[in-house]
Amino acid sequence: MRIATGLSVLLLTAGGAGNAMVTGLTDQVGRVDPFHGLTNRPDSDNGTNILVVGTDRRDKLSAAEKRKYHLGGTACDCTDTLLLVHLSADRDRASVVSLPRDSYTKLPPHKDPATGEQRTGQPAKLNSAYAAGGPSLTVRTVESMTDVHVDHYMEVDFTSFMSTVDVLGGVPVCTTKPLKDSYSGLDLPAGTTKLNGGQALQYVRARHLDGGSDLGRMKRQQHFLAAVIRRATDKKVLMNPVRFHDVASALLESVRADRGFGTEKMMELGEAMRGFDPSSSEFASVPLADPDHRVPGLGSTVKWDDKKARALFDALREDRALAAPPRPGKKKADAGPAKVEVPPKNIRVQVDNATGRSGLGARIDRRLRASGFATSQAPGNASAPGKGPTTVTYDPGWDRSARSLAAALPGADLKPVKHHGPRMTVTLRDPDQRVRPVRAAPLANGGEGAPVRGDKVGCE
Repeated sequence: MRIATGLSVLLLTAGGAGNAMVTGLTDQVGRVDPFHGLTNRPDSDNGTNILVVGTDRRDKLSAAEKRKYHLGGTACDCTDTLLLVHLSADRDRASVVSLPRDSYTKLPPHKDPATGEQRTGQPAKLNSAYAAGGPSLTVRTVESMTDVHVDHYMEVDFTSFMSTVDVLGGVPVCTTKPLKDSYSGLDLPAGTTKLNGGQALQYVRARHLDGGSDLGRMKRQQHFLAAVIRRATDKKVLMNPVRFHDVASALLESVRADRGFGTEKMMELGEAMRGFDPSSSEFASVPLADPDHRVPGLGSTVKWDDKKARALFDALREDRALAAPPRPGKKKADAGPAKVEVPPKNIRVQVDNATGRSGLGARIDRRLRASGFATSQAPGNASAPGKGPTTVTYDPGWDRSARSLAAALPGADLKPVKHHGPRMTVTLRDPDQRVRPVRAAPLANGGEGAPVRGDKVGCE
């Protein structure tokens, strides 16, 4: 959730404020031992890999802040964000890979903290590793899933997030459409808005703007981190010792790290990264095979695309850039089915015919199913209040799925209805309605989680 915090600590040390100042700041950092008892680990490769874990703690925020920014509930020791940050061996590049917290995995052998029983091969979601075994089990689980050696561990919460953004003077973000989420309280107009600390917290927490939920939120977090890097690498921030101290102090207030990640290491990285700028960063999410992989006892999980994920983590181990520029003269792909964000097989559809044309509902149901959608195969009839476009009725929490379905129905209107549930309802009102073939865009080749350089991150 605080995707900007961990990496910003590294970036800010590049400001040249001096060893004495950094020494004083790193004294604030809490220490953990995430590598205790770890064996049979992946080989250490070129570059430095840092696992940044965000935990949901809010105990230092006032009651007024919690009410104003929709931070209800109590604090917990659970992870809501996991990032694998790779700093290249030449310190010219930082690659940030978002690991979905609901990723399906099997936890390595560990002792159950509640019962003391030894457990092995336990199916779970990635974020449960922290509750089951703390930082150590989290590191072991990430290493087993990625085969990437974790050199350092950083753990942050959002208790100082708002004050950090405010000390930076706010962070501008750009969006192509208004963003409104009643759960987090986010309410942004289209265009560029400079977010204060509270707005920034709402922006990175919002989970109900699209059907992707955490996947959509990861994308917004990456946008925000790119904006923070642009702000943090501004010479007016970094080269002013007083401002540097204020910002870094606010950041480090909520950080815990392994003991090896101290003053000397921070200074070493800072000296090497003096020329770092937004184009030196790149962001990616793990390619997915199924964003709604159902597992008995766990519910909906996120299943990785093993082949593409392996290629992504191979690149990290080999210290290669993820967002390589396109080769000159490369031709555009031939036009074909419309590319959509959510695989059709994950979208449940009920077709109702309101045109009065016999057989249209069954025909559209068959064609949608042929395009991959999970139709009910039992189309119904509905009354139509006059002619008009076909409508797709959906729950606002499944916005991405609704847009993907609408892409298959040219001319269809979207109709959000709260509590409608995960099944979309297609009400046919156009007697000439047709179905356009669609396919999910691969994440590794231009999809939502495809690698992108920090200076190329545009409006959401």
